[in-house]
Amino acid sequence: MAYIEEKLKEINGLTVHTIPSGKFKTNTIVLKLLAPLKKEDVTLRALLPYVLQRGNKNFPTSTALRQHLDGLYGATLNVDLAKKGEHHIVSFRMDIANEKFLADQTPLLEQGIKLLSDIILHPLTDGEGFTDNIVNEEKRTLKQRIQAVYDDKMRYSNLRLVQEMCKDEPYELHVNGEIDQLDEITRTSLYEYYKKILKEDKIDLYVAGDVKQEEIEKYVETYFSFAENKAVQPVKSMTKENPQVKEVIEQQDVQQGKLNIGYRTNSTYADDDYCALQVFNGIFGGFSHSKLFINVREKESLAYYAASRVESHKGILMVMSGIQSENFGKAVKIINEQMAAMKKGDFTDTEMEQTKAVIRNQLLETIDTSYGLIEVLYHNVAAGRNRSFDDYLEGIAQVTKEEVVKVAEKIEQDTIYFLTGMGEKA
Repeated sequence: MAYIEEKLKEINGLTVHTIPSGKFKTNTIVLKLLAPLKKEDVTLRALLPYVLQRGNKNFPTSTALRQHLDGLYGATLNVDLAKKGEHHIVSFRMDIANEKFLADQTPLLEQGIKLLSDIILHPLTDGEGFTDNIVNEEKRTLKQRIQAVYDDKMRYSNLRLVQEMCKDEPYELHVNGEIDQLDEITRTSLYEYYKKILKEDKIDLYVAGDVKQEEIEKYVETYFSFAENKAVQPVKSMTKENPQVKEVIEQQDVQQGKLNIGYRTNSTYADDDYCALQVFNGIFGGFSHSKLFINVREKESLAYYAASRVESHKGILMVMSGIQSENFGKAVKIINEQMAAMKKGDFTDTEMEQTKAVIRNQLLETIDTSYGLIEVLYHNVAAGRNRSFDDYLEGIAQVTKEEVVKVAEKIEQDTIYFLTGMGEKA
């Protein structure tokens, strides 16, 4: 029996994904809007969902909307922004009780889908733009969210690595947009962008829980229509051929140096060797038994933390570590040695099996929550590739040592970024 049952249907300009499962006591509804990352749109797009969730024609204030959610047995509504490769993704998520477990049988699922359609399709406008004070308040809040990245040096160093490594590529753009674009946004320009996304975004609606496909599709047909939608297809991520390694050293008032190294993997979720790349990363730096953790942090005591992660849709691998500035050269050398070891196949069958087991456990834990389950499935949409969860698990289990070495050989170092203290030499 398959771990996940997913049923798809195109209705009124969006793709409906029904995921029936008896293990969740609540139903989760997630609407995802996907578009290419573009400099001219990125800040508009980061602002828009927060303005939309402030009110709509049926519930014109935040208070009215929250009271309605409370009336739906404490339903919750959240918005989220993400980058997957060269795509900017907006998510609206609602968790709502399943009426099967309630005494009065209120049609909560239908009301939840209707509310989501109100938020997306019936926003609070005067026909020319959104409400001025809401737009201005959300601009101030977004400015704070963008600024928060600069105040958190771990997040900041990761941002700076991406900006240096992916200069002149859409992926360099931050998911929350650019501060210098905020002042230019008006209630009318935001409304014009809103109308554009209804016509051009790829729109997917996920419903996970103890639900029936026919009911979901009936509600969607009733409440949602993107009749003019001509969705863009997922774009292929840009990559560099034979990148020249770039070293960037930046000084700030920090106590601990942040060493981040970026690599081009030349493999993405859409490729056949993606499972091998995941196993590679698990052995290299993804887990507490990985080479980076053991050799950089434990054996040499060079780093407060040392780990790596793969951006599955962009095809980049990022190493993140916190070190003393005087250890910069030694840390880079040892990290390079771990990469060289992977390319030579200098890892054991035990490391392979341990890594596969941890990946499997992680994936099974992820699909234990409805939102995690939806995120796993959405990889297929973002990549334009249909890989079932069962195929993915099996793919990880079947990866050979030769495949890990082969995928490692494709990986090329691109950028070394080091954030160090004022006046300190790396």
